[in-house]
Amino acid sequence: MGVVGGATEAQVGNRDRRRLLDGAVVVVAAVLASLILGLLHVPSAALFGGLLAGLVRALAGRTRLTVPRGAATAAQAVVGVAIGALIQLSTLTALGQDWLPVVLVTVATLLLSLAAGLLLRLRPGITPVTGAFAMIAGGASGITAMARDLGADARMVAVLQYLRVLLIVVLMPVVATTAYGATAGTGGAAAAAGPGWPAGLLFTAGCSVVGLAVARVAHVPVGSLLGPMVVAAVVVLSGLAHGARTPALVQDAAFLVIGLQVGVSFTRESLRTVGRALPLALALIVGLVLACAGLGVALAATTGASELDGYLATTPGGLYAVLATATRSGADATFVLAVQVLRLFVMLLSAPLLARFLRARTPR
Repeated sequence: MGVVGGATEAQVGNRDRRRLLDGAVVVVAAVLASLILGLLHVPSAALFGGLLAGLVRALAGRTRLTVPRGAATAAQAVVGVAIGALIQLSTLTALGQDWLPVVLVTVATLLLSLAAGLLLRLRPGITPVTGAFAMIAGGASGITAMARDLGADARMVAVLQYLRVLLIVVLMPVVATTAYGATAGTGGAAAAAGPGWPAGLLFTAGCSVVGLAVARVAHVPVGSLLGPMVVAAVVVLSGLAHGARTPALVQDAAFLVIGLQVGVSFTRESLRTVGRALPLALALIVGLVLACAGLGVALAATTGASELDGYLATTPGGLYAVLATATRSGADATFVLAVQVLRLFVMLLSAPLLARFLRARTPR
């Protein structure tokens, strides 16, 4: 019997089997949690399920569990492709002459997010990069996926990003109905006909592989997400996608992996840090939501859109819930989608530059 690093081959084999069994149990728990959260209509149920299962394992386990780097990279690539596929030429052209007010409102939203992030630093243990990305309004899934690579605390970012999304999803239909006179329709947006999941799988795999290769050659920051995102956007805008989209099951698997990656990195101390930051963070999130509603009023006044359109277009997160509300309430869903997607791309593409700027200004 051979000896490997002071342990017999049998001991090494048993240790590997225990590690595989440990990982399999956590994945199964994450899937079950995702299914339950999905039944409860929790936004991004797969990501939440992965985060919850990973968190429980991190706090209860005696050894540290990590997500394989290859799985994390693949998950980021899938999320990037899914985001890139949101952009549509017909949607962007719907902005027409209103592009300047939309860009100004997008920049204002970014500045408000930065201000909220700086205020979040009043809590000990929160760096400027973590504060900024925890408060960035929009693109919660993309920001959470890239937070670790940008030098932010992915645990804090994930909790606060999805706290904002959850708050918006719960309150937005009520606000749209009571404050803006939206009618509570029953129909949702019709699902766009596509070529089916095999084409979607091919589209996702192709954009992921090409995007990762281009990002590596071009040394793109956070290339695992931004490379596939840009390639997918180019393919869709060129018309080569022919309606192909990332299959929902593949998206859910990617979100689950990202949630697990964040969850298993929690410690008791990091959980206490997040808990201490929650009261201030919640106040800042509410302030950010109100400020974005004010930007919606300004956008409506400068573009001729209705106040409901302005409110939904500037809502800081919950893209799919926003689109569902816009469709059911009779709002201009095309305008709302265009503004939301433009902001999403601006936030994600500016994230690496923003992280570098904040790190350079942080005393060492």
